[in-house]
Amino acid sequence: MSPDAPLGRGPRVRAAVLAAAIDELSTHGYAGFTVDNVAQRAGVHKTTVYRRWPNRDDLITDALADSVATEIPIPDTGSIDEDLRELARSLVTWISSPPGRAVIAVMLPTAAGQPRPPDPTRHVFRDRIRRALPVVARAVERGELAPDTDPAELIKTLVAPIYLRVLITGEPVGDKTADAAAALALTAARAGLFGRST
Repeated sequence: MSPDAPLGRGPRVRAAVLAAAIDELSTHGYAGFTVDNVAQRAGVHKTTVYRRWPNRDDLITDALADSVATEIPIPDTGSIDEDLRELARSLVTWISSPPGRAVIAVMLPTAAGQPRPPDPTRHVFRDRIRRALPVVARAVERGELAPDTDPAELIKTLVAPIYLRVLITGEPVGDKTADAAAALALTAARAGLFGRST
C-alpha cells in the first residue's frame, strides 16, 4: 500500500485519528478542538471520525486514554523499588512531552465562559491508577510490602508530588522528581501508612 493510499477503517485509521486528536489538543486546546481539524490532520473524512466517535468529547477521552496507556507502561521488574521508579519516570517523561502537555491542558481549570473539559477525562487517570495496582499486589506477594497495603493509596502517593509540581506550582519535573516521589511512596508504604485498616 502506498503512503498516499486511504487509511480505511481498521486499526491504522483509529491510530491516525487518535494521534491527530492529541496534536489538535496540543495546538488549539480543548476550547479550539474541532473534529474537522482532526479529520484533516488524520487524512480522513470527518464522517469516518463520527462513525467511531459520535461527538468530540468521546474522541478526546479515547485519545487521552490511548496516549496515557501507550506512554506510561506498567512495569514488572520483580522489584517494587524499580517498579515504582520506572512508573514515576514514565509519568514524568510523558507529562513533559507534547501529548502529555496536551492532556494536562485539558485537565486544567478553564477561564470563566470557556467550554469545560468532559468529566470522562478524569476516568482516564482513575483507570491508569487501577491498571497500576498489580505493581503493588505483586510486591505484596513477594513479601516486599505488608499484606494489608492499600495499592490505590500507594499509587496516588507516588503520582501526587509530580502532579503538584506540574499543575499547582509550575515547577519543572525530571528523573530526580520521579525518583524522590518513588522513594517517598515506598518509605510511607513500608512504614505502614497505607494499611487498609488505618
